[in-house]
Amino acid sequence: MASGAVRGADTPAPGPASEGPKQPILFSHRIHAGDFKIDCQYCHADARRSAYAGVPSVKRCMGCHQIVASKDAELQKEVDKLRGYWKEGRPVEWIRIHKVPGFVQFPHKRHVQVGLACQTCHGPVQTMAVVAQVAPLTMGWCISCHAERQGPLDCVTCHH
Repeated sequence: MASGAVRGADTPAPGPASEGPKQPILFSHRIHAGDFKIDCQYCHADARRSAYAGVPSVKRCMGCHQIVASKDAELQKEVDKLRGYWKEGRPVEWIRIHKVPGFVQFPHKRHVQVGLACQTCHGPVQTMAVVAQVAPLTMGWCISCHAERQGPLDCVTCHH
């Protein structure tokens, strides 16, 4: 099966006050990362080995959802949508939420390797039914974080 796809890669992410875009499948990080305590890197496995965290493939989701169903009828409809993608062999075209400008490189791998929690940039996703961008992800915001944590401050760290 193909990896997940991301639409809107060139579209700016919603601002911090946003509730996030409407996704093709209602996916609750609050249930997965919060209630079930699934580690971010279980689904976003590319984060530890790549510049990009990536979105999970339908195959990754179906690893659980071939067996796991929801007790809630409305949520089960969303699981059924996922199963439809699986049967058709198509990736889910998720809408990008967190975005930095095109001239900026954000290497997830480096941040994971130094032990930075995903929530530092992505906010408390384990409490969000619908994920929205909570941090501005601006140059000033990133530099403040690097200064606090004694991260590199040279331009080529992010701009290459």
